Amino acid sequence: MTRPAALAASPYAPPAPDRELTAVSADGARLHVEVHGPEGAPAVVLAHGWTCSTAFWAAQIRALADGHRVIAYDQRGHGRSPASPACGTDALADDLEAVLKATLAPGERAVVAGHSMGGMTVLAAAGRPAVREHVAAVLLCSTGASRLVASSTVIPLPPGRVRTWLTRRVLGSRAPLGPVTPVTLRVLKYGTLGPGSAPGTVEACARIVHACPRAVRHAWSRVLDLLDLDHGIRRLTMPVEIVVGTADRLTPPVHARSLAAALPHCAGLTELPGIGHMTPMEAPELVTGRIRALAAAHIPTSTAVRAEESA
Repeated sequence: MTRPAALAASPYAPPAPDRELTAVSADGARLHVEVHGPEGAPAVVLAHGWTCSTAFWAAQIRALADGHRVIAYDQRGHGRSPASPACGTDALADDLEAVLKATLAPGERAVVAGHSMGGMTVLAAAGRPAVREHVAAVLLCSTGASRLVASSTVIPLPPGRVRTWLTRRVLGSRAPLGPVTPVTLRVLKYGTLGPGSAPGTVEACARIVHACPRAVRHAWSRVLDLLDLDHGIRRLTMPVEIVVGTADRLTPPVHARSLAAALPHCAGLTELPGIGHMTPMEAPELVTGRIRALAAAHIPTSTAVRAEESA
């Protein structure tokens, strides 16, 4: 699977990376990694969500790469990373560790931004040695730790067993998404984006999501259905900032508020009126600004690092 061809000439297309590499996870899974920006600049690691790819972070990559080393990777089975039989939160954690080890020098610190399943990846890896060594701060976008299906409002019914059952069938469907058409754009917009989303944003999001193989989409939907990462929240001891849209149907703000209340060091919770689940695409300037601010506050400049090493 490759980056959606329809994005190639689009303003939503990410720039060509300065460097590409393959990180190898604990079970041998191979992960496609892209590095943008100058060596020695403050590092930012981007972990995308379910059915997405590195292309999802196009706006952040373009905005940050001038003054940061931006590292984006495809989750296993997504984008250019081959599918693997192993699907689960341990695999997500293994993969993030592999990327951190492959791209950061010993002791080097980075800001990690995770969207949706990417945020869950950070929670799953919270206690891992590579996270303790390399992660200076975290931005969690539109994510949750547990009870995702029961709290989803994709199905417009009151909470309860019927809504949960229907939501599970919709999110876990094996049916192909088919081509991007006016009908599928409306469906995707309703389920994943805010009502005021620009048509170009909706189409770019659809191109990315529809490029995900349906077997991969189904396999990871089962993982998200059974997700329980509440134990990982208190292991994220570094500063963590949270962003969520008030119109998010997949991970409604109740998840963000629960995370904020349980985190040892919550650096802030921002609820964006009218924004849906795809916050990095729907509110790119705000998400980019949060990443930039975390890097400025929590990552020493290369000059400062050299001064510390020579002291």
